[in-house]
Amino acid sequence: MAAARVIGMLGGMSWESSAEYYRLANELVRDRLGGLHSARIVLASVDFADIEALQVAGRWDEAGEVLARAAAGLQAAGAELLLLCTNTMHKVADRVEAAVDIPLLHLADATAAAVRRAGLSTVGLLGTAFTMEQDFYRDRLAAAGLTVLVPPADERAEVHRIIYDELCLGDVRESSREIYLAVIDRLAAAGAEGVILGCTEIELLIRARDSPVPVFPTTRLHVEAAVAAALV
Repeated sequence: MAAARVIGMLGGMSWESSAEYYRLANELVRDRLGGLHSARIVLASVDFADIEALQVAGRWDEAGEVLARAAAGLQAAGAELLLLCTNTMHKVADRVEAAVDIPLLHLADATAAAVRRAGLSTVGLLGTAFTMEQDFYRDRLAAAGLTVLVPPADERAEVHRIIYDELCLGDVRESSREIYLAVIDRLAAAGAEGVILGCTEIELLIRARDSPVPVFPTTRLHVEAAVAAALV
């Protein structure tokens, strides 16, 4: 095997999920290579408060420029492939990708591939309101042949609130787990064969054993794709 390629992680959105990205990458490399091996990573971590303010204001172009500059910095630091460590900010993935010459591993592509490998075609999607309601993510999944279901408006609002008010702050509550599981139950009743955990923080709350249908943890799937690409 040739030397592992350097993974560039563009994170901080939130740092709670970025810590999971870093942990998972190192665990997967250790499991693949054994011994004292760890992942070759460069990490850029932005201030999420700044990004969140731009999200709420709908200033996506400005947010995209912030991330594009950070991505260029990762390439300059030696990154050979790039992960945008957030589902929501894949809304500006094209802007980020245009700022670098290294490949961007799109999170929705890695997720869709895992759903297809599992033989499923209809999935529920949980994430921020931006991810559930806008087309940048759902259309990418649909282009891969998937039918995507989302919760009704009141449930979307509660799913979104829990992400920003709790999970992004490292606050994992049993009461919120029960809310999410009730939403998953209703998605399954509506025809979802599985559920995409389409926000990286949701994996802090929901595990596979919790759900009545298969779940697709986007952070893990994204990192698995990156490690597979790096260890060639």
